[in-house]
Amino acid sequence: MQAVRGRLSAAPSLAARLSGLDWPALERMLDERGYARAALLGGRECAELIALYSEQQRFRSHVDMARYRFGVGEYRYFARPLPEMVAALRAHAYPPLAAIANRWQASLGERSRFPPDLERFLRVCAERGQTRPTPLLLRYEAGGFNCLHQDLYGEVAFPLQITIALSRRGVDFEGGESLLVEQRPRAQSRGEVIALEQGEALVFPTRYRPVRGTHGHHRVTMRHGVSRILSGCRYSLGIIFHDAA
Repeated sequence: MQAVRGRLSAAPSLAARLSGLDWPALERMLDERGYARAALLGGRECAELIALYSEQQRFRSHVDMARYRFGVGEYRYFARPLPEMVAALRAHAYPPLAAIANRWQASLGERSRFPPDLERFLRVCAERGQTRPTPLLLRYEAGGFNCLHQDLYGEVAFPLQITIALSRRGVDFEGGESLLVEQRPRAQSRGEVIALEQGEALVFPTRYRPVRGTHGHHRVTMRHGVSRILSGCRYSLGIIFHDAA
């Protein structure tokens, strides 16, 4: 297991990849579609993250979705210290997303702003009693799915989050598309179905996003889930930036 931990030392490379993304284009996609996607991890890195699922000491809790009627499948929240790759993804993705989040706050007339770095934001969470880490690994087998939901764990919630596909579509599993549903005011809901490839990251709103209307911006509630797995086994990594109470 020491070899796996050593290979997870990818922080400089991940920092470079994240800083090298076309963030203006990603921001435009978030504004126009309500989500953005980008290739981020390699196959070997995905396999290393999947291998962590069997290391129970890495996790603070295990959730059987069926028990709570969340869907059919399971997920595990990482304990501290987070694996280096997971910590790097969370730390280096946060600053550009915080800039987008603060623009969203301004467009909605909100006075509060998010700190420019993750460490300071987590201190805000801790002041509200939210101290448990929320990055997680999710596992679904054939027949599994995740009901539409929002990942809220307390008073403080960062408005954007990331999911990364770790398994190979068409090889390891079939089905299991990411689902986003936009509950538009005074209109029927609109859905998006996104088929992620291995190593691809999906950035999407945690609970709402600003949409421009005839009288300025308004909030549109968002929920996300996963469609039914038709065959095989699907793993994914969730990066949520606020901690849990």
